Amino acid sequence: MARVLIVGAGLTGSLCAALLRSELPQRPLSIALWDKARGAGGRMATSRSPHDPRCTADLGAQYITLRPAYAQKHRSFYEDLLTHGVLKPLTAPVEGMVMEEGSHNFVTPQGISSIVKHYLTESDADVFYDYHVTQIYLRDGKWEVCKKTGSPEQFDIVVLTIPVPQILQLEGDIVNIIKESQKQQLESVSYSSRYALGLFYEAGTWIDVPWAAQYITNNPCIRFISIDNKKRNIESSEVGPSVVVHTSVPFGIAHLEWNKEEVQAIILDHLENIMPGLPKPASIKCQKWRYSQVTKAIPNSPGQMTLHIKPLLVCGGDGFTHSNFDGCIDSAICIVETLKTNL
Repeated sequence: MARVLIVGAGLTGSLCAALLRSELPQRPLSIALWDKARGAGGRMATSRSPHDPRCTADLGAQYITLRPAYAQKHRSFYEDLLTHGVLKPLTAPVEGMVMEEGSHNFVTPQGISSIVKHYLTESDADVFYDYHVTQIYLRDGKWEVCKKTGSPEQFDIVVLTIPVPQILQLEGDIVNIIKESQKQQLESVSYSSRYALGLFYEAGTWIDVPWAAQYITNNPCIRFISIDNKKRNIESSEVGPSVVVHTSVPFGIAHLEWNKEEVQAIILDHLENIMPGLPKPASIKCQKWRYSQVTKAIPNSPGQMTLHIKPLLVCGGDGFTHSNFDGCIDSAICIVETLKTNL
């Protein structure tokens, strides 16, 4: 039985695992997913209130947009998620949204991480959190993968779906395995950076605004605000609302190395100016997205890059396509095709 390790339990990694399982039903595979975070989702992260786990906020991706170019190509993926109730059409009012003609927007009633969890369930993979990969070595025709804590493990195939700069930070034999031409391509990938705040409220709190989400154009700090339960159409008297605030990219870059508490205070000041009289939240979570969205992908968007053939070492993710749901689907398909060819 071939042991496959997928590093990164975000959208590309989880879908990769699910596709491997469904497209190679006759092939006995042991699939493991390792992620350095404490839960699934990657940049499709859903955070819970420490006071009530039912009160959640999407601190990364906000909603899914199906553009006409992908309507047929990825139809089966959207139909699957709609059938399982993971996706629902976005019907709540979003002020300032620019829509391409023929596009459709979807929300996730259970939070954006529910997409990743759906694929993890379908993959039947062994998923491990707080597993931070640090080194990869070539040992007797297998990959020996080391993590910050615990013993190294050996795999026949390794797939890296972490942000590209994190691939380049890995140590061990991988440093010399990546060819110079590949290294130059990987180093050319760039990301935007931003902060997100999640404000969690007690049940019965009322946030009186006519919109569910709003794009902000005239503020140096804040770019987007969402009343998350309203956006997802799950308002309830029993569960408190949550508010998500995304900063602009220039603000994120300018304050990237600042203390998180200081950044949070600045964002809250700006939020008070935009939404005066907003009730006091029961708790706040500040999230820094160092690698928010890909601003420059690998040239020609190949979907994946094969770093080594025997044993197979492949990397992929939105840095190899483009930064949205469909970009991650494209990458996962490319990775799985590469694996099928070499298995």
